[in-house]
Amino acid sequence: MRDLKIPAQRHPEKAHRPDNAQPKKPDWIRVKAPGGAGYNETRRIMRENKLVTVCEEAGCPNVGECWSQGHATMMIMGDICTRGCTFCNIATGRPETLDVFEPGRVADSVAKLGLNHVVITSVDRDDLDDGGAEHFAQTIRAIRHRSPETTIEILTPDFLKSKPGALEIVVAARPDVFNHNLETVPGLYPTVRPGARYFHSLRLLQRVKEMDPHIFTKSGIMVGLGEERQQVVQVMDDMRAADIDFLTIGQYLQPTPKHHRVDRFVTPDEFASYEKAAFGKGFLMVSATPLTRSSYHAGDDFARLRAAREAKLANG
Repeated sequence: MRDLKIPAQRHPEKAHRPDNAQPKKPDWIRVKAPGGAGYNETRRIMRENKLVTVCEEAGCPNVGECWSQGHATMMIMGDICTRGCTFCNIATGRPETLDVFEPGRVADSVAKLGLNHVVITSVDRDDLDDGGAEHFAQTIRAIRHRSPETTIEILTPDFLKSKPGALEIVVAARPDVFNHNLETVPGLYPTVRPGARYFHSLRLLQRVKEMDPHIFTKSGIMVGLGEERQQVVQVMDDMRAADIDFLTIGQYLQPTPKHHRVDRFVTPDEFASYEKAAFGKGFLMVSATPLTRSSYHAGDDFARLRAAREAKLANG
């Protein structure tokens, strides 16, 4: 049995990589250690329902704040990914068989937490013919049945190796927000996201909007991996050409010495500049701060996203 708490077993594909120094975090990156009654209650509900959260598996710095408010991003289809991206702390390997009861347990947790907005993500499942598309659809339907007023945001894999029609299965379940992260600029894909293809991911999001224009589309990138500002601006333009509504930009933080190195810590002023540029390009919603993550403040951001669309339609 693998022990996923041991880095060499969690990331066997990285075990022989040379160590990268982990620079000291600047003051604007530091967060409080998780704890408190709200945090513990969220943790209890996750454990009772045997659910995995990306908050824990990816080592998100915002876990304390989000869980204390009863917000957690649930990760379906297990905790082992078939990809080995160099930035990611999710364990890599051969996943277990899908749990057919998981969609019901997720829906039960959403109801117990009383969520107005929920984010569902997953590992990559290249071992499945549909990449897990039907499992996503079943989870969406189960939540709709138990909590019809809850808005649903999904953060999906790229379905790169899936059979034709996989994306259509997910879109037909009608999530409120379809998120798929580009993660970085195209020039860094060979070293940061070697199993993925930039233009495939971009086209995936464009197809979602073509199939159902009512679904909000969302994508995010990390900065501090070695990209240049002009490359980030070009990604913004590519996203807008694909009609993506919502952009998130956050600072890359290195999980272990075996992961991709932090090139630099981007300052809050630079993030503010990125946000201004992105709004200028026509995104309905932008979140660009050092601690921004795909699901950070997702519920509040969804309310603003919906209001921005209504205002745009009202103004012609």
